[in-house]
Amino acid sequence: MAYDTSLADRITDLLTSRRIRFTTKAMMGGLCFMVNDKMCMGVTQQRLMVRLDPAEEAESLKRPGCGPMDFTGRPMKGYVFVQPEGHDSEQDLRHWVDLALAFNPKAKASKKRASSSK
Repeated sequence: MAYDTSLADRITDLLTSRRIRFTTKAMMGGLCFMVNDKMCMGVTQQRLMVRLDPAEEAESLKRPGCGPMDFTGRPMKGYVFVQPEGHDSEQDLRHWVDLALAFNPKAKASKKRASSSK
């Protein structure tokens, strides 16, 4: 299993109950939740990935289970991983979803790749 489907279902339920329009996309060995065509949060293994306001990152890193998102050997600014102890309770998961949704309107969408025509 590449990602925790139970965690993905919990996120889906939260977003759906709030009537947030979203899509999911297989990415980085996990599942990303896209809101307004922008990466908002995701699940890899048992970790929650959260895209948040970089100004809130330092404070967020003090929360249990939270650490920098590091795929390439250096942390990505504005992204954190949250281990299960930091998202197991519904209150904790809601906190992270709220942070990601609050930042989403300010987040930049990734550039679309031009398709090559042959």
